[in-house]
Amino acid sequence: MKATKKSLNQSEPTFGFGESLLILAGILCILGYLIIFKHQEPQAPLFISFVLLAVYGRIRGFKWDTVMDGMRSGLRAGVDPLIIFLSIGVLIATWIFSGTIPTIMYFGFEIISVKFFLPTVFIVCTLVGVACGSSFTTVSTMGIAFIGIGATLKINPGLTAGVIVSGAFCGSNISPLSGTTNLAASVGEISIYKHIKSLLVTDIPAWAICIILYTFLGLNSKNVSLSAVHKMMNGLANGFWISGWALLPVLLLIILAFLQVPAIPSLGLGSLFAALLGWIHAPSTSISTITNTIMTGYVSHTGDKTIDTLLSKGGIASMLTSLALIIFALALGGLLIKFNIIKAIIDHLAGIVKTPGRLTMATAVTCVGVNLMVGEHYLAIILPGQSFLPAFEKLGLKRAYLTRILNDAGAAVNAIVPWSVSGVFIASTLQINPLNFIPWAFFPFLVTIICVVAGMLVKVPAKQSTVANLATDQA
Repeated sequence: MKATKKSLNQSEPTFGFGESLLILAGILCILGYLIIFKHQEPQAPLFISFVLLAVYGRIRGFKWDTVMDGMRSGLRAGVDPLIIFLSIGVLIATWIFSGTIPTIMYFGFEIISVKFFLPTVFIVCTLVGVACGSSFTTVSTMGIAFIGIGATLKINPGLTAGVIVSGAFCGSNISPLSGTTNLAASVGEISIYKHIKSLLVTDIPAWAICIILYTFLGLNSKNVSLSAVHKMMNGLANGFWISGWALLPVLLLIILAFLQVPAIPSLGLGSLFAALLGWIHAPSTSISTITNTIMTGYVSHTGDKTIDTLLSKGGIASMLTSLALIIFALALGGLLIKFNIIKAIIDHLAGIVKTPGRLTMATAVTCVGVNLMVGEHYLAIILPGQSFLPAFEKLGLKRAYLTRILNDAGAAVNAIVPWSVSGVFIASTLQINPLNFIPWAFFPFLVTIICVVAGMLVKVPAKQSTVANLATDQA
């Protein structure tokens, strides 16, 4: 009987702050060494980190059932992003088939100059991001077109991709239709428009600095012979349907966004509509050809090597390698959460903050840390938000200050983590190494720095009750 009672009272081990910090440092060393210094793809380093953490957890006393539960819970959090990945692969293939992306490229060549290409890309991607509320959609549509135009203009692909990412994530950050923006507002339990108003304090200065930097970089671009541009335009016109009608799928996605249709059905409807539009233009196309395009991607046969390389992409199969990476990242993140390693770090940080500046810094560092360790932008909002909300209330600070940090240091930073959901998606969609575009993606860096500085300038309200402050926030 005593033995039974003892077994019932047995609990699994807990990691302290010091041990948790060492574990995180070890994982970051593995990832950083293999990915950055050895130039390895992230899949293997993440797999190695996951296996080592699982074995270490078992040695420390966790049951294998606990390890498996952690893995499953991590994967559950990523079901939506995984399906979105596959849907975007289909969207890319069908939008090339329908002539949508080639038409955007063609019209882009007509209006974009070499000197002002970079700031134009940044502005357009920002506007599209605001309109559709999705950085992923912006990158997978306008991004592909601009990468093609930039290649023709002999502009560094990494620089072009960095500009696209900055614009897409800036637009998504301040869009009332964005999933991450709404999530941050809901975590802080304030209205979406009060949250966006707070975001503008940091996002507008970051946006303005980006415009200046990208304009300066664009003015230093070398002049390019227009013959290459004209050749590309002729190749597009001869190989694809170039028409204003081909832009209807873009209009459909924007309408669905305003109607607040979720991302997955929106992407599915946009893909099916594009496939139908392409079939109407070329009714001789067989159903098997369309379904093969959906599965393996569109294959361009214009005879122009540049065009055929740029526009032979998309499909479900193109996303499978990225899905493997995301699965390993989510599984690793699930173990870190199940073993309470992330919680130990957050609890320690939450316990030592005494001023608005320290609280802002601790929250931002935690958001960045969750992005680095878990790679999932929703968790980078939820975990720090729930953990630090009591500390903000204790100091009498507005909840909008917290939600602003969650968006700026949580959602936006996800784009510049090579093994994160966003980083993997961008690299896969634009077919570029993350380390090539991250240095040029200025917005996530700038908005995080400005966010921290803004938090340090906040003063604790004098004689302000927490109840009154809470009522003001929720109004």
